[in-house]
Amino acid sequence: MTYTCFHVETKNKVAHVQLKRPEAFNTMTRAFWNELPEIVGRINDEGAARAIVISSTGKHFSAGMDLSVFTDGAGAAGEGRSAKSETGRVRANLRQTVLQLQKTFGCLDEARMPVLMAVQGGCVGGAVDMSTCADMRYATRDAFFVIQEINLAMTADVGTFPRLCHLLPQGVVRELAYSGRRLPAQRALELGFVNELFDTQDVMLSHVMKLAEEIAAKSPLAVHGSKVMINYARDHTIADGLDYIATWQAGMYNPAADMMESFAAKSEKREPQYDDLLPLRKAMG
Repeated sequence: MTYTCFHVETKNKVAHVQLKRPEAFNTMTRAFWNELPEIVGRINDEGAARAIVISSTGKHFSAGMDLSVFTDGAGAAGEGRSAKSETGRVRANLRQTVLQLQKTFGCLDEARMPVLMAVQGGCVGGAVDMSTCADMRYATRDAFFVIQEINLAMTADVGTFPRLCHLLPQGVVRELAYSGRRLPAQRALELGFVNELFDTQDVMLSHVMKLAEEIAAKSPLAVHGSKVMINYARDHTIADGLDYIATWQAGMYNPAADMMESFAAKSEKREPQYDDLLPLRKAMG
């Protein structure tokens, strides 16, 4: 399938989703917000890929929200509005628009498989929101992250603050949010926001794809369970997390399948072969 903003390819059980508008610094147009959840939803539902890599093209990863989303007359500021529209109803529609934008990136957090993001150059505004939804982030040494909304007299609203406060110290988040300063890649590495830095984009992408393939070689059910548990632990107390993993294991743990294959592969000195996750069935009706 052909997309306006993305090139998508699946190889060796890794789905590679690449932003492909470098001439426009990969800004997030209306098509972007429609295409990303469709792409990730399809990958998630099919279950054939076991990891997702998100990368970009050109000098910068993404310059964030394209201004046309706000100014084309049907965007966030004017959604569903006419000259006679009642203010409360207009505001209610705007709230729904923001929630829908949030879901565009939330699909990465909710996907059954891990999401690895490879960032070069600028990761600005909405791209920061996007990066906070990835399981792991990697960057080139010239990369930087900017909560750009404050520089546009806005408050970031697509997911930056709810997630970034789990990924960076609050003092750092507040400095970035209030000032609009850049977070350089080296500092992001020191703070644990990115996992590793690379001299070039090619070297970075080679590393990330190799890691994704290593993850894809593991039991997809065990990886899926690990992602669910990590996300649940992030959002709940320790006691809640312990209780939920016990319930998860009672329902999903099956030593007769993947574990036995793991043991057999070790004994036979070969790589284990695991079944894919089952495709998700669409609701009837």
